[in-house]
Amino acid sequence: MRVTSFGDFLADEFRAAVLGDRIDIQRDRVNVDGVPIEFVVEKRYFLLNKPPGYITTVKDTRRRPTVMDLLCEEERLFPVGRLDRDTRGLLLITNDGYLAHKLLHPSRGVEKTYVVRASGQLSARGLSRLRKGISLEEGNTAPARVRVLKQDAKGCLLEMTIHEGRKRQVRRMCAAVGLEVDDLVRTRFGPLDLKGVEEGSYRPLRGEELEALRVLGEDGP
Repeated sequence: MRVTSFGDFLADEFRAAVLGDRIDIQRDRVNVDGVPIEFVVEKRYFLLNKPPGYITTVKDTRRRPTVMDLLCEEERLFPVGRLDRDTRGLLLITNDGYLAHKLLHPSRGVEKTYVVRASGQLSARGLSRLRKGISLEEGNTAPARVRVLKQDAKGCLLEMTIHEGRKRQVRRMCAAVGLEVDDLVRTRFGPLDLKGVEEGSYRPLRGEELEALRVLGEDGP
């Protein structure tokens, strides 16, 4: 039997397997007498309502709790995209790398909606800047859809929809217009929403949700 890791495969090189080798069926390729062995992996898809305090990664070198600690599944799964540690809300979990790549590709422009509670007052000029795009260190953001849900002396409540995935983007956009985010929750990812999923819990995607995601991954919005 001969096996290659994904990195070896790029160089078109195989090595002989030895006793104790472990195979990652999602990344490694195995040949027996020159014949490829195909592994059939059932694709799984879950909608998780992430609480604050969890890192969006499979493992954390600092041993902080990760979103994977919230799941009771045997399959090797991973989160699609990221929510920062203090951000709550909708996160897609799967083992379908192909679909994940499609959904995260900038050309697909998958919309992500957030509800933002912030300290400070959002001026008409600030609202216009958010809607037109904010200048960040790495360049201008795309225009965002923004609705003011509430504003009073204590601060404001906004609904923001973006289709980019820059690091801490919503928080940085708000900071640029004088707002300090106190609470941030993602309420939608493409066709998915949080209805019926309590914070800290998760559920499998329904058939119509998965189909809508696949169409979005292939065709974009």
